[in-house]
Amino acid sequence: MTDTKDNILVWLPSPMGDAILCTPALRAIRERFSSSKITFFASSIVRQVFSPCGFADAWLEQNKSGVFATARMLKKHNFTHVIMFKNSFGSALTCLLAGIPARIGYARDGRGILLTEKLYPPRLPSGEFEPITIVDYYLAVAAKLGADVRDRRIELWVEPKDAEKLKAKLPAVFNAKGPVVILVPGAAAGPSKRWPADRFAQIADQLTEKYNATVVLSVAPNADEKHIAEHIVEDAKHKPINLGDTPVGLGELKALIAVADLVICNDTGPRHIAIGLKRKVITLVGPNDPAWTDPGYADEIFIKGDAPCAPCDKPVCRETSHFCMEAITVEMVCKVAAKVLDAGSFGKRGVI
Repeated sequence: MTDTKDNILVWLPSPMGDAILCTPALRAIRERFSSSKITFFASSIVRQVFSPCGFADAWLEQNKSGVFATARMLKKHNFTHVIMFKNSFGSALTCLLAGIPARIGYARDGRGILLTEKLYPPRLPSGEFEPITIVDYYLAVAAKLGADVRDRRIELWVEPKDAEKLKAKLPAVFNAKGPVVILVPGAAAGPSKRWPADRFAQIADQLTEKYNATVVLSVAPNADEKHIAEHIVEDAKHKPINLGDTPVGLGELKALIAVADLVICNDTGPRHIAIGLKRKVITLVGPNDPAWTDPGYADEIFIKGDAPCAPCDKPVCRETSHFCMEAITVEMVCKVAAKVLDAGSFGKRGVI
């Protein structure tokens, strides 16, 4: 590919976290093809978490339409190239049927024959994929296209209007006298990634008592995660702000995370939002191998629960007890949180 005012489609990954980890590659592609029109194709959730974003000239939102309907829609835009960060066979077939002449992506999941320019993911001698950070996995695509990939920063941005809405909705956060700490006790990928709710309650109490922290529980707006938040609030002596009761949109969630002094989370989407907004992050890891998602961010600390069965990468624990996540104690988390918060000075927060 050369930067000759091409019409480029970039098909983003579906999971929110993976899409955020793709931002270094997207920035590199934008710089490499500055004269071309670049259109991002993604779910509405990914678009919301990226907005505002200067890496694309236009957006197309992916819905649940089938391969043929999506191909017909894409065909109308006369794309000259598609860069596929989504790895599925269906995405490659869709782009072939859409008549996009140049189709670039990883040759995996049986789709190599559908691509015109392909990369091969590194594999172990066993044939399994080699665990490498997704940041580098995506940057390799940009490098294949001649982009400068030395900048590995994860980036996200906040809309000023979302910060204003959040200030009206959660004034206690902006009037906090101590640190603002966000706890993320859920995990969209499955319950095996979740640290026990009662331990999050103990963390909330200890940080409130020692640091006068304003603690916020960030949970997704579904019944499962709302129930987790209710459990934490019920167990805690000092009641945290519960977003299960005061739901916020993705834009407002970004505005909230952007003013946090510390985010303590399971390995899930808000973790990557916090990294993209350059927050201090403590990530609790059990069943998954952090090698896949570690962006090398200096202000993130992993606390890994060691267990003979980990990493299993299973969404639901199959053991008699949740050994890996239960191996992470409240004392371990408090000790690391103290190192972060003891170095801080906290005052009234303005609108971003």
